[in-house]
Amino acid sequence: MTIQYQEIKNLSGWRRLPLGDVGSTNSEALSLAKNGDPGRLWVTAERQLQGRGRHGRPWVSEAGNLYASLLLIDPAPKNALANLPLVAAVGVYEALRDYFSKTPQALAIKWPNDILVDGAKINGILLESALLPGGQLAVVIGCGINCIHHPGEARYPATDLAACGIEAGTEEVLGRLAGSMANILSLWDGGAGFSAVREKWLLAARGIGEQVTINNTDGALTGLFEDIDHDGYLRLRLDDGTRKRISAGDLFFA
Repeated sequence: MTIQYQEIKNLSGWRRLPLGDVGSTNSEALSLAKNGDPGRLWVTAERQLQGRGRHGRPWVSEAGNLYASLLLIDPAPKNALANLPLVAAVGVYEALRDYFSKTPQALAIKWPNDILVDGAKINGILLESALLPGGQLAVVIGCGINCIHHPGEARYPATDLAACGIEAGTEEVLGRLAGSMANILSLWDGGAGFSAVREKWLLAARGIGEQVTINNTDGALTGLFEDIDHDGYLRLRLDDGTRKRISAGDLFFA
């Protein structure tokens, strides 16, 4: 089968591979990387039959929403990769921001990379990586954006663009996403510009200065969400005054 790549409009050097039904766009992108793809490639699908979220949770992937994975090859030194989830969050946030510029809904980022509309989740981001035979690192940023439907029952309230009164098809949303992600990755500059990305993230964040609970592999931790440090870790102050630096987990507001 011949792979039919497309150039992304107004983004020189960025490509797209549109697919129909796939297992997951992340898996397709990693497979292409192992076969020598140079990266800067968006893999999109009409449906994902085995879509997944964090910790291997299934991700509902019916037709009509955007399912897109961005393949990058050696995007940054190893020590800078930990803040890439926050970079991706800002990319999705800025892709959606104009849709809500004239609406009463409040758009915000929930740590680390969920985008909320009036407290309801409208997207999913999953980053995965693989070491390639030549020693390069393939990194995939999987982005699912709810355009016309959302899960009715989930661990966290969800919504979609149509439910917010916004008519936007997947092609339009992809165009915005590709442009905003290219811009934020350029600003990030392989980690050298993370301080500027961090400021954008903080301006869009919800929950800083509030009591939150974070569930991770160590159990549940409740405390004051103080900040995001310059490595991209969440700083949590527990009730006894102890401070924790947390790299990953599920955040819930009080």
